[in-house]
Amino acid sequence: MSCCRFLCQYETNKLVRIQSVRLGSLKWSLNGFILLLICVMMLWNRNYQEFELVVSSVTTKVKGVAQTHLAGVGDVVWDVVDYSGHSQGKNSFFVVTNVIVTKNQKQGKCPEVPVKGRLCRSDKDCEKGAWDQLSHGVHTGSCVKFDTLRKTCEVSAWCPVETKTKPPRPALLAAAENFTVLIKNNIRFPAFKFIRRNILPNMNDAYLRSCDRRNDSLCPIFRLGDLVREAGEKFSEMSVEGGVIGIMIEWDCNLDRLMQSCLPRYTFRRLDEKESNRTLYPGLNFRYAKYNTVNGVEERTLYKAFGIRFDVMVFGQAGKFSFVQLIIYIGSTLSYYALTTIMIDWLIGTSCYSAEVGQNYSEKKVESVKDNQKCVLCVSYVDENNIRLVKRSQKKSLQDIKASSVQPRKEDTGHLRAVLPLLQTDREAPPPLENKPVMNAGPRRPSWCRCDRCSPSSLPHEELCCRRSDGACITSSPLFEQLVLRRPLLEAVLLYRDPLTPPPGPAQTASLRHCAYRQYISWRLGVPPADTHPIIPRCCAWRIREEYPSPDGQYSGFRPARAPSMQACANGEL
Repeated sequence: MSCCRFLCQYETNKLVRIQSVRLGSLKWSLNGFILLLICVMMLWNRNYQEFELVVSSVTTKVKGVAQTHLAGVGDVVWDVVDYSGHSQGKNSFFVVTNVIVTKNQKQGKCPEVPVKGRLCRSDKDCEKGAWDQLSHGVHTGSCVKFDTLRKTCEVSAWCPVETKTKPPRPALLAAAENFTVLIKNNIRFPAFKFIRRNILPNMNDAYLRSCDRRNDSLCPIFRLGDLVREAGEKFSEMSVEGGVIGIMIEWDCNLDRLMQSCLPRYTFRRLDEKESNRTLYPGLNFRYAKYNTVNGVEERTLYKAFGIRFDVMVFGQAGKFSFVQLIIYIGSTLSYYALTTIMIDWLIGTSCYSAEVGQNYSEKKVESVKDNQKCVLCVSYVDENNIRLVKRSQKKSLQDIKASSVQPRKEDTGHLRAVLPLLQTDREAPPPLENKPVMNAGPRRPSWCRCDRCSPSSLPHEELCCRRSDGACITSSPLFEQLVLRRPLLEAVLLYRDPLTPPPGPAQTASLRHCAYRQYISWRLGVPPADTHPIIPRCCAWRIREEYPSPDGQYSGFRPARAPSMQACANGEL
């Protein structure tokens, strides 16, 4: 049954409407700014589109011829076959820019190159058959002269072994700066069935022969020197030891009919570490050989080639309008409007706005719910002109608990204006005080009582006297009889609250008793602070109950309300 009742309920948030021209103007100004920002970001980032990543293939074609003079070899002409080197992998090409040549190598025995720690004095220093990463061959076990001063281990290798380690400066193929490369990049977006390449339909043979990237950013033919320069390097320096240059082709395509655009954008960057003092083995090099036979003996010329590798990397995406993506974007941006509420709430809650308006707004918007076990009690003593706020305790007497704070009493002016005319309309003198019985005198007085008229209680939060120090009880005051106990006054108050209520009879004693509670609270506590529970002293509560008793002698006692008020007191919740 409870499950069905839960399913048949609908809950919604409570709104507070503030009638203010300034706050209203600020609200719509902020909402307009947020809407403008959302629209700008949607158009800028194309959040209304569905996107797909690019699928591509790349081919390159390098052209150029250079002539160099090699020591011991003479003039050598380098064409694309000579300087392109071996294939460097997918989407990349290599251009030789510098070489170290070792001529006329034959299979035989010769001394190893003397490097640090590799000299020998006798055959005992050379282990036969040994080799390591720095060896050019296999040790024969003999220690032979390398020159007039040094001796090294003999090796079986291609002799003479390579002796130079540092490339020449300037680079032998510095002319490669003027070589050109044609990059052909084919892309497709399968989901949109769209195909394109960087050689656009309007680019014919005449265009490709004459285009120059310095005045045409879409030209697919690149000068190698320009590639290195746009990557922030100098070709004359990079060509000595070599390196790696990245060629990034980015495709950002808009496939909507009214704004269709799909053109490549080229950027360049060096990918390897160029500082020799920050990395081991800087640059890029590899070895290859050219073989021939002389008098029946195989010989070779060894080339250690230094050069630049160019890696072509393709990135990109294509977007096309999608109603689903538009709805998702709109839904995700609706939360931005909460910034308006947050900002205005902050503005009202700070000193930037009227404190009175901020307090009123907070009371209307926020409903505080206190824990009944840790509620704050409001206490007033007849010998003090302040109100004490005390935290409820289950073990300690309320009279002995130290106040957490002391506040000035706030007069209930509405109650005062309503009661004074009623007092003036009835001049009947109060009954003599000596005719009233004296309650709880003598040995029955509790230890916490100060007025000698309080009755014992088993509940610590009801152990409260009307006085802080010893003295006369407030119930002995003529005003207590006139403002709290006087039946004509209580009947007039009840009639004021409900003009059509029947005159109170014996059955309406509870209404008179609850009204007396309210009269006391309005008289002695005025308007209690928010989120506090006013407490009636034990002597006063029992004097009221004595005047207007319950037929069965049972009373509800203190029951804290969720939001205490004068109306709650009048309804018997205290």
